Amino acid sequence: MKRVLTIAGAAAQGSAGIQADLKTFQERDVYGMSVITATVANNTKTDQGIFIREIEEIEAQFYAATEMVGVDAIKTGMLFSAQIIEKISHLLEDLLVPYKVIDPVMIGKMGSQLLADDAIEVLKEQLIPQATVITPNRLEAEKLLGREIPSELNALKEATRELYGLKPQSVLLKAGKVEDRAVDIYYDGKAFEVFEMPLIDTIHTSGAGCTFAACLTAELAKNVPMTDAIETSKQFVHAAIEHALSFGKGIGSVRHGASRQK
Repeated sequence: MKRVLTIAGAAAQGSAGIQADLKTFQERDVYGMSVITATVANNTKTDQGIFIREIEEIEAQFYAATEMVGVDAIKTGMLFSAQIIEKISHLLEDLLVPYKVIDPVMIGKMGSQLLADDAIEVLKEQLIPQATVITPNRLEAEKLLGREIPSELNALKEATRELYGLKPQSVLLKAGKVEDRAVDIYYDGKAFEVFEMPLIDTIHTSGAGCTFAACLTAELAKNVPMTDAIETSKQFVHAAIEHALSFGKGIGSVRHGASRQK
């Protein structure tokens, strides 16, 4: 069984972050492990909703997974601070792993800021150049490029090309709504490939981005070719959104087991 490690924040509500990643890994038949960088627990009872883990704890989790089990692919999600990104960058530099999926998580579905402003440059300079593929959504791409990106196919392709200039091996821009389609654009420095699915009219999409990147990481760990892995991930998330769950208040969770249950 292939071994996959996620380095990300834990989401108390269960829809995103570490929880989404591990659920997705299980669905895709890989062995999932985690390094928790922070706990996100937004609520009405306390003032604080994000709790950052100590560097020593993050490092210990990383070595426990990589030394005791080993790893075939790594995904990063919410890293939050420049200090954590620097540490993760150094740890990954020394690790021989064929696939590194860098999901530059910045803003949560509930509006929480999941990446400090002073951490963006560190992310661009130290972590993104190590990526097999980066998977920003359009808002994250705008933050990385420092400009707005129109929701139009040619403009989105140009933005994907600019993101490639940050020196990952490839870019998958989760472009979102383009007319009546849900669009993702892949670029490897040579050619573009556009992936489309019908747009689903729902607000219940919490965890969609994490789930897409986690599915992609799992498929790459199994040595599935990149574009096939993207297509599988696209279909997996589409089903998860189509059968999303709405619990309590706010934006509901994608259903991570929807592909299997269908």
